[in-house]
Amino acid sequence: PSFAPFVTVSGGGRASVDFTDFAATRELTRVLLLHDHGVNWWIPDGQLCPTVPNRSNYIHWIEDLLSSDLIPRISNSSETVRGFDIGTGANCIYPLLGASLLGWSFVGSDVTDVALEWAKRNVESNPHLAGLIEIRNANEAPCSSKSETVAEEAVRENTSEPVDSVVRSIAPIFVGVVKDSESFDFCMCNPPFFESMEEAGLNPKTSCAGTAEEMACPGGEQAFITHIIEDSVSFKNSFRWFTSMVGRKANLKLLVSKVREAGASVVKTTEFVQGQTARWGLAWSFIAPRKNVIRSSTPGKVHHSFMLQGLRRGNGAFQVLKSAETFFCASNLSCKTDSLSFSIDVTLSDEQTQAATLDGDDLPGSVEDDSTKVHSTVTGASFRISVFEQMPGTLLIKGSLLNKSLSAAGTFTSLFSQLEETLKTEFVSKDR
Repeated sequence: PSFAPFVTVSGGGRASVDFTDFAATRELTRVLLLHDHGVNWWIPDGQLCPTVPNRSNYIHWIEDLLSSDLIPRISNSSETVRGFDIGTGANCIYPLLGASLLGWSFVGSDVTDVALEWAKRNVESNPHLAGLIEIRNANEAPCSSKSETVAEEAVRENTSEPVDSVVRSIAPIFVGVVKDSESFDFCMCNPPFFESMEEAGLNPKTSCAGTAEEMACPGGEQAFITHIIEDSVSFKNSFRWFTSMVGRKANLKLLVSKVREAGASVVKTTEFVQGQTARWGLAWSFIAPRKNVIRSSTPGKVHHSFMLQGLRRGNGAFQVLKSAETFFCASNLSCKTDSLSFSIDVTLSDEQTQAATLDGDDLPGSVEDDSTKVHSTVTGASFRISVFEQMPGTLLIKGSLLNKSLSAAGTFTSLFSQLEETLKTEFVSKDR
């Protein structure tokens, strides 16, 4: 009901939202986070308002990087996936999504009083997630002897100018914020894309809400991400993956070159497309990749999700739910569909000898053969598939294993991968 005043319905019955209206985009984000993720959230006027589908895409890409097992876990890391959010903002969106979707823990850093205050408020408003998220003031981070050494080493490796003058001119990203002996599975960042607030306001189709610290910095995103790359050299053994979002494709090639020059062992890129907006992801690691990774031994996971974007006209959550039901019933699996909650509970009985094994490769998400059939053995697996509407034309499909045995996890992973391929083939326009 609180979102209704912001929705306009045309004479033809088509609903629309004015995305140049900050109040409308904020309320949309609040409703999506509460309805789809059980997250209580708010930001004051003037702060950057994130789009949930775009931020979810970034989280899921990192999930894919980690589950690929290309880069081994750091030896002293905990079992819980741990992330570091550079410039978490008042919205604290990445820690909240990562914790609610996947149970990840986070450290979120920022430098402004308002961002730090509201990030902490948003964490405290979600007691079920508060134990997973820590907010740190990058301005107050103590510089240990290690941090001071790291700063000088980073500068020497990236400039010929005198050390003292450059340390004062570059605000370190990790130095003094990442504690001694701390390790993370990844870092992520939504950097300031623009060189000035004037440049940020050039797009008339979006709300230019956001503080100067969130939206702009000297040199724009290219300079900011370059700082991350420079700092990453000295923290190469503290992070499994370094990542950042990139707003301009023209910057991506140059940044990839900088990462390679810094000595990264692996560099990955991707594209995030949401409606009319495109962003790119850049990831790199200095840790030696695994050789001859045996994909068939990759363990199954108990939670999976994917996005359906650019749905053909006339298709929505109900149609996707029914298609998912048909997919599982065709494999002789027991299904209980709840149309009110848009969910399906799927069960394999002990007598059934069916599992989802992908031909030649059962790495989650790497579907290579559309003709793959359900054909091997597992007993007693049950899981839930849920469909959430993120915004018109975009759905989030989530799957959760209900009985978390290792054998059931492998089956669930394989079946969910096949479901993703099936639904994308059926519902997503081929020209996207």
